[in-house]
Amino acid sequence: MKALNLSPITLGFILAIFGTALFSLKSIFIKLAYAEGLNSDSVLMLRMAIALPIYLVILFWLSRVKTQPDGLSSKLLKITFLGFIGYYLSSYLDLKGLEMISAQLERLTLFTYPIMVAILGALFFKTPITRKVLLALVITYGGLLIVFSKEVSLTGEQVPLGTLLVFLAALSFSFYVLFGKQMIHQIGSLWFTALAMTISSFFVLLHFGLLSDFTNLSITPMAWLWLGLLAIFSTVIPSFMISEAIAKIGPAQTGIVGILGPIVTMGLAITILNEPFTIWHALGMVLVIGGVALLTIRSKPAV
Repeated sequence: MKALNLSPITLGFILAIFGTALFSLKSIFIKLAYAEGLNSDSVLMLRMAIALPIYLVILFWLSRVKTQPDGLSSKLLKITFLGFIGYYLSSYLDLKGLEMISAQLERLTLFTYPIMVAILGALFFKTPITRKVLLALVITYGGLLIVFSKEVSLTGEQVPLGTLLVFLAALSFSFYVLFGKQMIHQIGSLWFTALAMTISSFFVLLHFGLLSDFTNLSITPMAWLWLGLLAIFSTVIPSFMISEAIAKIGPAQTGIVGILGPIVTMGLAITILNEPFTIWHALGMVLVIGGVALLTIRSKPAV
């Protein structure tokens, strides 16, 4: 059979689509693990404990078959910082918030990170805040406010704190995206992802090894299934897919494809988790997706 000859742009879009779809399953697997009696601390610790050996094997393979990028040792401090904020701090805040709010609200809140990237870009790199950015901000957070208000009326007093924690998770991830895209182009997506995720895994295991007691932790067979799927199919595989998509088509185009994420998550949350879905959820979703689309479509792909 003749091998497919895909252009880098086509391959980048394919990776972005499948990476986004797999990342969209994350909230569902976490909620299912919570239903088996686990909490956010145990889920995050076990998720990264399962993923870490895979990243170490990939790093070992890279060191054997690939040439080490120039100046890698001088970039390790920055990669450590990015691993800390991108997949340790952000994941910790996200899982804590997900204990208190629905998968739908969590996904929509996380999805606003491109707006944060634009604002942080203006603060750190003096990129202009255009009228379209402001309009996208108003539309996106207007939609999020609609879903938030409905969640408060349905599920109660923990929604504000849970939403705040996920918002801070999105902010932390925004720093990762803003400062990580240059590093991806400098050392390659495979090296960057493997190093950043390995470092973040060590932070997670160190944190919970020192501060938590898991001696009486009980894990059901179904919980192991959800944790394994979470670690492999919603962490390891999409982390490389999205990084490589950014390298091939740029963060803006990858962000456009990411519009599929909230739609997939909300559909699965309704069908699998039986979460309520009202006309207000639909309106909020349309506004959030529309606002982010307005922002990402106006951006040019990174060269």
